[in-house]
Amino acid sequence: MLGPICSTTAQNKQVVGRVERVRIYPGGLVFRAKLDTGAKNSSLNASHITEFKRDGEQWVRFEVTDLNDNTVTIERKVHRVAKIKNNQGRPQERLAILLGICLGNSYREAEVNLVDRSSFIYQILIGRSFMRGNVMVDPSKKYTTKPTCSGMPSQ
Repeated sequence: MLGPICSTTAQNKQVVGRVERVRIYPGGLVFRAKLDTGAKNSSLNASHITEFKRDGEQWVRFEVTDLNDNTVTIERKVHRVAKIKNNQGRPQERLAILLGICLGNSYREAEVNLVDRSSFIYQILIGRSFMRGNVMVDPSKKYTTKPTCSGMPSQ
């Protein structure tokens, strides 16, 4: 006989679908996101990626565009250069930044790598490092929540 499926820890987590709307900070744009429990980190579709130095540190400037064609330019300090296997299994280096993400009522800053995802349906992929401890994914559901986090940083 199997034991109970939900543990006390699981009961405290927000249950979301495999596809949800998220809001990113800075910028405040909303995207449809794929929640991928097979990916460690998150990836964001970015264009015009330009590295530069600020106060002796490595920074990056890039543009993101939401579904309504709203575009913002974001500048963030480079957190690290991530070595990632792309969807064809080939190794690739990507700039990784820390970016604020609001999913339902969960807000946290997460490592996000920048990549051209323009050929993908979802402009942002949310990986395990963001979901850990906050959410559980129900793969049978989509769009179960809206990004309603309170106390968001100013634009």
